Amino acid sequence: MKKKQRSSLIVFVIFVCLIVFSWIFKFTPGVSIGDNFVEFAKGMIQVLPCAFILIGLFEVWVPQKVVEQNFGHSSGIKGYIWAILLASTTVGGAYVAFPVAYSLYKKGAKFGTILTYVGSAALVRIPMTLFEASFLGIKFTLIRLLTSVPLIVISSALLGKYLEKKKVVFPEQI
Repeated sequence: MKKKQRSSLIVFVIFVCLIVFSWIFKFTPGVSIGDNFVEFAKGMIQVLPCAFILIGLFEVWVPQKVVEQNFGHSSGIKGYIWAILLASTTVGGAYVAFPVAYSLYKKGAKFGTILTYVGSAALVRIPMTLFEASFLGIKFTLIRLLTSVPLIVISSALLGKYLEKKKVVFPEQI
């Protein structure tokens, strides 16, 4: 077993022991942490399998040429628009956004569009936007979107150019 894996396993075992200790001795903060962990794990188990199946299908069904054409270096502003549209349909937050971003990277998307996708996945998801509009109003939601989306695109484009200039690459194994 690798040193990093062994360290992670040790931390997880210590965490589980502390939770069990908390339940046995009625240590309220530890019990709350354990309950929160269980709820969080349930949510992940509900979302991740479907998300990873869809990511796998994306890997197999979407040709590299399509990604390069729509998200790559020759895509221009169209790539940023596609990134925002793809992000608006993303469900599952960062659990799904980062694997999709890595898949886009492997298929030839430029850094700017990948960063736009990741930033937009946090801000323009359709279900969350509708939820926000119903509670805070359409005016607030439109102002937030009209302010944040251009800032995401601008910062992503600048950061993407910087990273490409520095010849940054993602590792093969994460």
